[in-house]
Amino acid sequence: MVGFIGRETELRMLQRRYDSGKSECVVVYGRRRIGKTALINRFVQDKPAIFYTATENGAERNLKGLSASIARYRNGLNSVGSPVYEDYRDAFEDVFRMAERDRLILVIDEYPYLAKAEPMVSSLLQQLIDQHHGTGKLMLILSGSSMSFMERQVLGYQSPLYGRRTAQIKVMPFDYRESRGFVPDMGKEDAAVVYGITGGIPQYLIQFDDGVSLEENLRWNVLDPSAYLFEEPGKLLQEELRKPAEYNNIIQTIASGASSGVKIANGSHIEQTVLSHYLRNLSDLHIIVKETPYPEGSRRGIWRIEDLLFRFWYRYIPDNMSLIESGHADIAVQLIMKDLPNYMGGVFEDICRQWLWANTATDRVPFLLTHMGRWWGGDPRTKRQEEIDIVADGKPSGRRLYCECKWRGKSTDIPELEQLRYRSALVDMERKDYMLFSKAGFTDRLRARAAEDGNVRLVSFADM
Repeated sequence: MVGFIGRETELRMLQRRYDSGKSECVVVYGRRRIGKTALINRFVQDKPAIFYTATENGAERNLKGLSASIARYRNGLNSVGSPVYEDYRDAFEDVFRMAERDRLILVIDEYPYLAKAEPMVSSLLQQLIDQHHGTGKLMLILSGSSMSFMERQVLGYQSPLYGRRTAQIKVMPFDYRESRGFVPDMGKEDAAVVYGITGGIPQYLIQFDDGVSLEENLRWNVLDPSAYLFEEPGKLLQEELRKPAEYNNIIQTIASGASSGVKIANGSHIEQTVLSHYLRNLSDLHIIVKETPYPEGSRRGIWRIEDLLFRFWYRYIPDNMSLIESGHADIAVQLIMKDLPNYMGGVFEDICRQWLWANTATDRVPFLLTHMGRWWGGDPRTKRQEEIDIVADGKPSGRRLYCECKWRGKSTDIPELEQLRYRSALVDMERKDYMLFSKAGFTDRLRARAAEDGNVRLVSFADM
């Protein structure tokens, strides 16, 4: 069983706020399954803390639950039959009083459920924070998975709590390097595939067993109809959105190759005027993303699936559903394994971007990077669409880095460098640096050319 992994930056930030000894209001938010509760539990370990997880069961039941959590802190974990506070004001005032002399943490996990059940809670907390500001020692942590609610109703300008927070932490998925900690005994390439399926979501990563093959993991953790990851995309849509069938249709249309609003509307049979609302909701959940070519900043953006589990699921599960449901999931696994190098191309680009950001302040990168994206556009000579995996700018200005990322079984050679040079001329004529990333390494003649040119760097996956 994998223990707690990562989150050192978030834990340090929380600890700094705790060590201040002053009244603090920290907002912790992020998508479901991201590990917010595990992070907070780790932080409050061995600290004086009241931990309450709100539910969707209404204001009365939430008040009972909050009362029980306060009683457990005051009387011990085994306390039973604790009285229920008259109202939320009495409950919160009691907690703030307890923190007048001694440091105390109050965690309200899944805060949106409580705020929706009892809308006056945010205003009440605002009043008490203001009343005890400068004298109290309560560290209030409000945590939530509803991204839109937390960003608009807690962090937003219209929220009663606006201006009261002293810190906010948006918990993000783990990157490839951190994700490897969940499967430490798995080979590097297979671990990259696991990242490409899970997108670094802790709850997804713990489904994988590094003691068995990648094929077995796919068979039993993704393609088995009873498996957590098989049902997860559908369940997440049902939990987060009102019309999951329509959203499922839209995602399937994007997965099939539609990238513009018009094509998505036509493919999903949804009016374009209504579609924008659906796309915005999916974007708020980080399931899809609208991307524009960098560095042009043009408005001709395209939609693509951002969430890697959704990207993997919608690429492979619908087409193989008949095989899976008829008991032939083993055949589906083999079909997926054959196509994995194609799927992993885009994932490898993400991994390379992560590597660049992690190494931007080192001599492994030619200059300090500050902006990065993907470029695509037309070639006026051939009238074909061309693209560059990564284009990056930084300091000193006037230099630009162009990168090609190859996830394939053969060594990268000089033609790939020449193609990258050609495409870079379609973007601009600034001073150029080049970097090629390759799963299978590089030919000797490309290594010789790179050493000769001076502005070309080669990075093999084995060294990342």
